[in-house]
Amino acid sequence: MKALIVAPSWIGDSIMAQPMFARLHARFPGLQLDALAPRWVAPVLQRMGEISEIVDSPFGHGQLSLKPRWRLARELAARNYDAVYVLPNSLKSALVPFMAGIPRRIGFIGESRYGLINVRHTLDKAALPLMVERFAQLAEAPGAALPKPIFYPKIRSTAADQLKTLTELGLERPARIVAFCPGAEYGPAKRWPAAHFASLAKSLAERGYAIWLFGSPKDHAVAEEISQLAPGLCRNLCGATSLGQAVDLLAMTDLVVCNDSGLMHVAAALDRPLVTLYGSSSPGFTPPLSDQADILSLNLDCSPCYKRECPLGHLDCLNKLTPERALAAALKRIAR
Repeated sequence: MKALIVAPSWIGDSIMAQPMFARLHARFPGLQLDALAPRWVAPVLQRMGEISEIVDSPFGHGQLSLKPRWRLARELAARNYDAVYVLPNSLKSALVPFMAGIPRRIGFIGESRYGLINVRHTLDKAALPLMVERFAQLAEAPGAALPKPIFYPKIRSTAADQLKTLTELGLERPARIVAFCPGAEYGPAKRWPAAHFASLAKSLAERGYAIWLFGSPKDHAVAEEISQLAPGLCRNLCGATSLGQAVDLLAMTDLVVCNDSGLMHVAAALDRPLVTLYGSSSPGFTPPLSDQADILSLNLDCSPCYKRECPLGHLDCLNKLTPERALAAALKRIAR
């Protein structure tokens, strides 16, 4: 069997799909499983043993681009896939597999995708509260019960990968490393304050830890603010690494402290000790999937609001989540 995955456009979502990929290989021995994925997601899929080849999806969020989609569909048609699993629920994500004439097009009904999806699952949100469960359900026949428990996602980073990344970036590996991931692509209502990160950096540095800051180029400014508030204690790597390099560096760390973000899911899939900070969002849908993760949330009456910015203007859900509380959780997690 030769099958294709239409991958999500978010790093964390793609990681949460990995148990589904493993389940497909268990169901179909000898399966060749490829992925159609945006280039910003591809590096985490390349770290999954279940994925054979990645086909570049050049479309940004919201782009229709019918002519380029048709050209991509012709390329996929020549690959003779038996089936395609369309993980996003949007209509646009199902267009290329339909145009390619892939016989079995599997997914949730989503945005009224009758015809585009011909092996249709109906989503029961109450029965499948977690995103990882919803992806895993697509590996089963429609209507079949989802086998549980679902194994946690895993991505790989070998010692050779890590040495190569250190050499490429001209970095020396400290004896003990704590990673901070201060960004959150969704918006500022998911970002713990820079001053809190800086305070935590000072406390951890006093205990002998090097502090490395990870994120995209968009996160460089907030990471620089943290660095300035904790002078000489932080290495700002935001925007200085590729996603694949960030995976390797995170794999070396003794602890990761992060917001609800894609890098949180990367750290969890690398089985790193993890302290996660929740404000406007909820761990009830996309928690860090790891036995080594601690979730910190104040559970205020106004949260989770799922807004990009605090609608009340105070961001108490994160401002009042103190560095002292994060430090206690970090030290406890490291001690384990």
